[in-house]
Amino acid sequence: MALTGRRQFLGGLLAAGLVPKPTWADAGSPAFLSAAATKGGSYVLCGIDAGLNVVFQLPLPDRGHAAAGHPSRPEAVAFARRPGTFAVVIDCVTGRQTAVLNAPEGRHFYGHGAFSADGSLLYTTENDFEAGRGRVGVWDAASGYARIGEWDSGGIGPHDIKRLPNSDILVVANGGIDTHPDTGRTKLNLPTMRPNLAYIDQGVVVETAELSRDMHKNSIRHLAVSGDGTVVFGMQWQGDDTPPPLVGLHRMGGAITLPHGTDETARAMDGYIGSIAFAENGKAIAVTSPRGGRIQVFDPETLGLSYTKTSADVCGVAPSGRQFITTSGTGEIERLGQYADANPRHLPLMFDNHLVSL
Repeated sequence: MALTGRRQFLGGLLAAGLVPKPTWADAGSPAFLSAAATKGGSYVLCGIDAGLNVVFQLPLPDRGHAAAGHPSRPEAVAFARRPGTFAVVIDCVTGRQTAVLNAPEGRHFYGHGAFSADGSLLYTTENDFEAGRGRVGVWDAASGYARIGEWDSGGIGPHDIKRLPNSDILVVANGGIDTHPDTGRTKLNLPTMRPNLAYIDQGVVVETAELSRDMHKNSIRHLAVSGDGTVVFGMQWQGDDTPPPLVGLHRMGGAITLPHGTDETARAMDGYIGSIAFAENGKAIAVTSPRGGRIQVFDPETLGLSYTKTSADVCGVAPSGRQFITTSGTGEIERLGQYADANPRHLPLMFDNHLVSL
């Protein structure tokens, strides 16, 4: 049975209460999610399996950025590109949109979110643009995604958000950049920006970690977390001079660690990290730059550069065992690692910024 027909069949059985609750296997067993644009100009959320096949394309109302997959049911939240004010909840078995999250008045989303460990809550990064302060929205995923609260993000311009393993402690990448919808994506506070990592436990900021003052224009944007709770983050340099290191490591209670690489490492990425990922065994870190058209792989023990590759408009990256999967705006999807595919796949899609593991 074709996947579309299978979705309709399962949807009918579910409505009649005749089958067990669906799982991600019922949605085609996707391993990853990615927003994309089609050649016809429409926007979709794609499910991609471990063999790099697109197992579903579900419509989005506008351009997407990242997504969050529910930890136990085949449901995804797709976030609009910053400074979007909507996110949509999609049943990935039936393809039906089941809820819409609208940012409260005076707020916009930053394109990222994370579920609690049990999947009952969704956390979203947001900008309170009149106050010039970051917020974390709290939504009840068990009750139709009603908004039930919000917390201080611990800084300005929160972008990515992740949950530490085996806990409900959140880590937020506060990029430090103040923006306002009246001025679009204009950066309003570059001389005074102070990016940080903030750790939040049940709404309380329990720890922050900042870069040194000479690196205060290095906006912390994207995060990945290893199984032991080590956080790796990618940055985007807002200065006019040669960019400093763009990758850092941190663990709660410790100090930020940066690589001792050459200026060329960051210059090759055009001062811009678009996505970041930890290999599942924690032995490698991959970062991408669509501006630099390059992929770099680092050793997490030394933060030394171990591999680099050119790839036009590459941005999405996610772990696949000891390897990585990357996607690009040119429709290219490939496996990166010791046993990498000889040839990448080219699909009639323009993948957006992030490839999210399920």
